[in-house]
Amino acid sequence: MTLIDSPHSTSDTADILLPAQKLIELATGILVDLGVPQSDAFLVADSLVQADLWGHPSHGVLRLPWYVRRLQTGAMSKTMNAKVINDLGAVLTIDGNDGIGQIITEHARVEAVARAQKHGIGAVAVKNSNHFGTAMYFTRRAAAAGCISILTTNASPAMAPWGGREKKIGTNPWSIAAPFGDTTVVVDMANTAVARGKIYQARQMGIEIPETWAITSEGAPTTDPSEAINGVILPMAGHKGYAISFMMDVLSGVLTGSQHSTKVHGPYEPTPKGGAGHLFIALDVAAFRDPEDFDEALTGLVHEVKNTPTAVGFDEVFYPGELEDRAHAKNISQGVPLPQKTWSELQELANAAGLK
Repeated sequence: MTLIDSPHSTSDTADILLPAQKLIELATGILVDLGVPQSDAFLVADSLVQADLWGHPSHGVLRLPWYVRRLQTGAMSKTMNAKVINDLGAVLTIDGNDGIGQIITEHARVEAVARAQKHGIGAVAVKNSNHFGTAMYFTRRAAAAGCISILTTNASPAMAPWGGREKKIGTNPWSIAAPFGDTTVVVDMANTAVARGKIYQARQMGIEIPETWAITSEGAPTTDPSEAINGVILPMAGHKGYAISFMMDVLSGVLTGSQHSTKVHGPYEPTPKGGAGHLFIALDVAAFRDPEDFDEALTGLVHEVKNTPTAVGFDEVFYPGELEDRAHAKNISQGVPLPQKTWSELQELANAAGLK
């Protein structure tokens, strides 16, 4: 479930509140100044700000400086030049040619949905891509088009194989979303105890992390986010998290023909090619059953969950995606909270681009 697992803090770390639209305009302008086409720049900016709106700043605009550095070095292409490798109707394989992850993944989503609406199912494999931000940004879009969607990706090494002590496997997140009335039920998770971006977020805010998140390169527990980044992030649920992450690399890297394991590079590395692979699967609900019947059944499932008596220490039971919807409603009204350090870095980028 996409619950918000924020780092521990003894004080309010949201130093700046910014209107979402202004933040999107700022991020778009920074990317356009680098040579990214306007529509592509807007999509990337919107995806990052949306993560902040959902209450996941680890995948929000704090990542924009990383993208900028990769665009400046040429590790990531400013324009999309995706090539079709194989087209079998319901199945499509494309080479992203080192384009921006969000742009390539949106292209994959559009293709997967269109093929699902024609064949009942559409599967698009992507090789040679980059970090695409928050997976549910795309699965939610597919759900809005009447499809249950599954999106997997691999990532640069972050965890050790179960029983090992060297980073060999990425967090390799995945998302599943389904249409639910005028919203979505959705899960979006990494297979580590915490998404790596949460640790970068903690370092950005100058706060400690729980010692259950990571170990140092020597194998000792740590609450220092810098030591955690240089060390190993722990898998969720022990060996189960490792096994799921391994299989996500099979789907995202091995199956697609992209890079895998230690050959994948992350957005915080300014110079190497990303080599990330994705798999986008769309299932047209109408091909399986009447969409109204589906929504009625899903509504019943949600009500069953919501009406569960609460355990000690809990006030309410949530369905997957509900917390993000509530955070969005709050932040779109009050403003997007950003740590002062993130805001300062955005100002530096804006100044360099000649933006106010």
